[in-house]
Amino acid sequence: MDFDIPADIAAFLEEIDDFIEQRIKPLEQADDNRRFFDHRREDARTDWERGGLPNEAWEALLHEAKQLAIAANIYSYPFPAEHGGRDGSNLGMAIIREHLAAKGLGLHNDLQNEHSIVGNNIGLLLMLEYGSEAQQAAWLDDLKNARAGFAVGITEPAHGSDATYMETAARRDGEHWVINGEKTWNTGVHVAAADLVMARTSGEPGDARGITAFLVPMDTPGVKVEEFLWTFNMPSDHARVSFTDVRVPDAAIFGGEGRGLQVAQHFFNENRIRQAASSLGAAQYCVNEAVAYARERKPFGKALASNQGIQFPLVELQARCEMLRALVHKTAWLMDRDGAFSVSDKVSICNYQANRLCCEAADTAMQVHGGLGYSRYKPFEHIYRHHRRYRITEGADEIQMRRVAGYLFGFMQQQKPKGVG
Repeated sequence: MDFDIPADIAAFLEEIDDFIEQRIKPLEQADDNRRFFDHRREDARTDWERGGLPNEAWEALLHEAKQLAIAANIYSYPFPAEHGGRDGSNLGMAIIREHLAAKGLGLHNDLQNEHSIVGNNIGLLLMLEYGSEAQQAAWLDDLKNARAGFAVGITEPAHGSDATYMETAARRDGEHWVINGEKTWNTGVHVAAADLVMARTSGEPGDARGITAFLVPMDTPGVKVEEFLWTFNMPSDHARVSFTDVRVPDAAIFGGEGRGLQVAQHFFNENRIRQAASSLGAAQYCVNEAVAYARERKPFGKALASNQGIQFPLVELQARCEMLRALVHKTAWLMDRDGAFSVSDKVSICNYQANRLCCEAADTAMQVHGGLGYSRYKPFEHIYRHHRRYRITEGADEIQMRRVAGYLFGFMQQQKPKGVG
């Protein structure tokens, strides 16, 4: 077994680092762009006059950074070569996402709204996998060039994590479908050209089959953003959206009638492993910063680092980072070899473990830094507020653990994890 980072990925990391130094950092320092990354002025990101939405100047800056990355062929790493990318692998994306997050927050990578100079463009990958020829013709160029995207409407106010009990329904009316229902935590609809809406078209509540994905333009009559939900980590781009007698043609079906849950699960598996890698990178950043500070800070005449009360918590966190990194890399490698659905148990383990680890690492870094760590002069409180959401979104810790238990104890109708008798 070879645990070295593959040569092509290592070379790309060097290319990324050079690009950040030459193009991204100068843009971040230009004008007053630093206000968006100065934690004391973090409210600069939020447009309080527009209901707490992201400030348009901030989003314009992120878009400019993406355009630079697109021109440098950095952004498109995970895209197929035929679509201008580098045929990037899940393993490559996991390593890259950790690498960027471990640098700390900046214009190169800021997970508050999934911004990165290396595109985590799950929408494009879903379009290539499930989109019809007409949908691909309409969407691919804009998706590749970050000119347009679609949100994903899965969660509902009354049902949360259980997507199979959704009340949003679509009934056939000739060559059209009429959608009625409501979605919440519908992220990014303020700039999305369309919403990928999951609706029940057949079957009974609780059935995995009978859920269909519809690509619904946001300007379709009957689509209404009811409110944006303010959160622990502002600004908010998470909306509650209602659908009242929304008419869409058969051509709006994405991935085939009744196959919406498969589309959703594909989205989750692809995104969860990348999110796990990002949380791991952020955790490593917190550990690194705490270690550096403990070596410099000398209360009572000696470095904090000489105290076992400081050493041991950081040793435990570092040990967990090392072990999790090995599992993240193994899981991403297996996904590349066997497909996105081949390691659902391991994806869930990586996800909930990484998100917990990041929150604990941020909390420990605050404690090591004392009052300074609690202040907004340091990024730890921001990291905690952001990554705390991932212990709930896209499957809460408990949902991830239940999923692992389903494979472990044979409750789920899929192969048990390898190595289990």
